[in-house]
Amino acid sequence: MRLLEEFWYGNIEPTEDDTSSKEYKKLQEQICRNEEKLKATMTDEQKEVFEKYTNCVREHQTITDCLIFQNSFRLGARMMVEVMA
Repeated sequence: MRLLEEFWYGNIEPTEDDTSSKEYKKLQEQICRNEEKLKATMTDEQKEVFEKYTNCVREHQTITDCLIFQNSFRLGARMMVEVMA
């Protein structure tokens, strides 16, 4: 049960992002660069609407990530039950 202990004491963080891949870093840089270019062309009102939009997208992504984690955990558990049977 060592893995469960590590998880319980917070030594394992399942939501940590693996941002070590070159593809991830490149995409993140593109997103930031394009967002800055877009904001430079916006009025204050447009920036406010865009900020509300990006906040909603981030919240949606967080919920989606949580659901994917839960479903993946359940699938793994079902696989283990089947292996043990």
